[in-house]
Amino acid sequence: MQPETLLTVLILSLLAGLGFLALLDEFRRRRIQASASADHIFRCDQCSMIYTDDVEVERSRCPHCGRTNDIFKF
Repeated sequence: MQPETLLTVLILSLLAGLGFLALLDEFRRRRIQASASADHIFRCDQCSMIYTDDVEVERSRCPHCGRTNDIFKF
């Protein structure tokens, strides 16, 4: 076998192996990654508790102290 052919086969094999590892990593990442929640995030002004509530709710009552809070914006 000629050196050029051997080098070409080696490089193509390495690229195929790296591509395969990249695909495995992407599938693993998609399986583990949590889906985003559609809920709103609230932070209580009185007790500083952070909690979530349904998307339809604009104001929510804190489950810890009972104070009504607005949606928390980052």
